[in-house]
Amino acid sequence: MKKVFSICIIIVTVIVLFLTADCKKEMPAKLAVISTTPVTNITTITATSGGNITSDGGAVISANGVCWGTAANPTTSDSKTTDDAGTGQFVSEITGLAAGTTYHVRAYATNSVGTTYGSDMLFATLGQSPSSVTQPATNVMVSGATLNGTVNANYLSTTVTFEYGLTTIYGETVTAGQSPVTGNITTNVSADISGLTVGITYHFRIKAANSFGTTYGSDVTFTTADSGTVTDIDGNIYNTITIGTQVWMKENLKTTKYRNGDSIGTTTPATLDISLEITPKYQWAYGGNESNVVLYGRLYTWYAVTDSRDVCPTGWHVPTDAEWTILTDYLTNNGYGYGGSGSDIAKSMAATSGWTIYTTSGTVGNDQTSNNSSGFSAFPSGSHGSNGAFVNVDDNCLWWSSTETLATYAFFRYIIYINSDVFGNYCGNSTGLSVRCLRD
Repeated sequence: MKKVFSICIIIVTVIVLFLTADCKKEMPAKLAVISTTPVTNITTITATSGGNITSDGGAVISANGVCWGTAANPTTSDSKTTDDAGTGQFVSEITGLAAGTTYHVRAYATNSVGTTYGSDMLFATLGQSPSSVTQPATNVMVSGATLNGTVNANYLSTTVTFEYGLTTIYGETVTAGQSPVTGNITTNVSADISGLTVGITYHFRIKAANSFGTTYGSDVTFTTADSGTVTDIDGNIYNTITIGTQVWMKENLKTTKYRNGDSIGTTTPATLDISLEITPKYQWAYGGNESNVVLYGRLYTWYAVTDSRDVCPTGWHVPTDAEWTILTDYLTNNGYGYGGSGSDIAKSMAATSGWTIYTTSGTVGNDQTSNNSSGFSAFPSGSHGSNGAFVNVDDNCLWWSSTETLATYAFFRYIIYINSDVFGNYCGNSTGLSVRCLRD
């Protein structure tokens, strides 16, 4: 009986093993299991995605990658990558995209059963129409100006121009020196224009265009400088220049008379020591040589400059120290510094020749042909010491202010060939310095 029972157990075991083996043979393969990797490294025309095959479905993976298109749920009939077959994670580099476009992407895996897909993910390539802002004009002269603006190209090559004219119809166009602009940062752009009319208000705006569109900045106006003339009591004619809100003579004062016709004395000889005089009122040609007056003007003691009879023509006056500051602040804040910004404005005021040569960039004496962007036209007229000595012609120019600081001392401004800034200081009132008159 035990023997029969054992035989039965063996037979049942064999049948179970046979059936199990048979079931394993007939288990069908399935589609692979895959997920889509989030999109990264997006540019205007490329991106990175991929997938993770967590199951091959019981069959060999013959192809895998990502597919993409502008419609939802792209398939392998759309654009696709073909990456290394196998299970696990893979990375796909997507190329040939269009800028500023929204795409759908999903990973795929193919085995003998068919192709399965990961979830659909959205991404957008970089790029859009540019942004542009018109900025105030700088370097406004009698017949020219610098037009300014900022542009963000939003990743696409962007052409930048300025439109300008007498009305908001404009009519004239100039290309920015920095055009075309690329990248995704705010970029300063500018263009110089010339051939303008004296004392006229002009309109301008910036225009930025790329493959996605054109944008315009707001309308901004500027008025060209008023280049007139003024005549002193001696009959000397001076050109004038508008700088900001002020109108200056473009030349140093040359008169030998006060406004009422009284003479401003001089010394004989020109090198006479006047240091012991209490309130000397004199004027000199540099070195006592009248031929120097044409270029340099005359040198005056502060006592002559501030005499109530006035040295400047009617409607004009010797500037205060505060009025000199208005000038230098305007030049500093409106792009007249060396390289376009900062307080290193001396070159913008200095004439384009006549200065002692100096090798350091940005100084008055270096590259003198690039001087005088403001039109102030300063020549190095030197000075006259109370001891009678004439010094520093070709090296510096010093101008009186009407502002006294201490008894017998007054403020002046100066530029010098070895520096790039305009300096302020004070000196004895018996010193002979140049004068620039300012319109009332």
